[in-house]
Amino acid sequence: MTTSSSLPDPDPEQATATAGGATPHTVDRGITIVIPTFNEAANIDELLSQISAALPQGHDASVLFVDDSTDDTPEGIRKAAARIPLPVSLYHRPDRVGGLGGAVMEGIMRTESRWIVVMDADLQHPPSLLPDLIDRGERSGAELVVASRYTDGGSRRGLDSWYRVLVSGASTSLAKALFPRALRGVSDPMSGYFAIRREVVDQAQHADALRPLGYKILLELIVRCRPRMITELAYEFHARHAGESKSTFGEGLRFLHHLFRLRSSGAVGRAIAFGLIGLSGFLPNLAVLWALTHYTALHYTAANAIAHQFGMAWNFVLIDKVLYRGRRRLNARTRFVGFAALANADLVIVLPVTVLLVSGLGLSPVPATATTLVLVFALRFLCVDRFLYRRSGGVRGMPVR
Repeated sequence: MTTSSSLPDPDPEQATATAGGATPHTVDRGITIVIPTFNEAANIDELLSQISAALPQGHDASVLFVDDSTDDTPEGIRKAAARIPLPVSLYHRPDRVGGLGGAVMEGIMRTESRWIVVMDADLQHPPSLLPDLIDRGERSGAELVVASRYTDGGSRRGLDSWYRVLVSGASTSLAKALFPRALRGVSDPMSGYFAIRREVVDQAQHADALRPLGYKILLELIVRCRPRMITELAYEFHARHAGESKSTFGEGLRFLHHLFRLRSSGAVGRAIAFGLIGLSGFLPNLAVLWALTHYTALHYTAANAIAHQFGMAWNFVLIDKVLYRGRRRLNARTRFVGFAALANADLVIVLPVTVLLVSGLGLSPVPATATTLVLVFALRFLCVDRFLYRRSGGVRGMPVR
């Protein structure tokens, strides 16, 4: 995946190598350092200098940049790579699918090394820690080594404002609260600096389990891949060397969406989320019912049927755009018609089934109605989950090597 610096300028839609000499798109070495970049031209020279100093050639290591930049970062990588002994490669993505997490997964899929190290390009993650990350993993037998700001001896001093300190602490606490078992013993699940064994990621990729979104890829890897052993290494989070932080309000919203998607990824989680969305549909339903019965001459039964459609539409938008965003195989019209048919089937099913339970089994009306609603909910969820939004086979979201 590496070529000499005398090559012509890279095609931005091709994987382009910048030093050494090997096969395009693949680095078959012991360690690959995957670095996602977005407009980091001012940091590249110093970053590669420090990586080269930290990892002498005996470490059998290489560097892979996955670039989404709109500035001259690719050219900076090519120039800096020409003067260091480590093999350096560059892949400039034509589409920024999945944000920073998508870039990291793109890089992981383009390597075949035993260890994969992920770090940022802004030097907030000290390259001097690289040998210790790998050594800790080899000595402990861990499948994942996390560089932590929050374990004993670590520091988040490089966070440059009270806002970033607050957001970092809150996002860490929220993630640990939502995934207490998966993150037990992990003090810094939001870390962007870690080393992971190749086989852990491969197993998850083959199972179609990884769907990165946003910039917190470590959380995705821990929750989806479930490494058998995780260890941490304390480090001091440094101040940014140059350029501007990529942490924005939009990235924060994407992170919250990612948390929701991870939490609802299992059948039980999806069922809970499905139920909560269904309950939220009572708000537009009741609002429209109130308006129709107060400001029109419609009979309450007709008003109820119309209001039901508004609640159904509300539920469809949330379920389609949030809960099943990554599993929309059918076209939008088919999805909506199918969902509407299932939602309106409630009106046909609930009453006769309730009557059957009351007259046939001797239940009183309240428990009979409750039982019917539970059965209808389970049936609707199964139909939506297994048929309307059925997961297709194969690995998604990333081109395969």
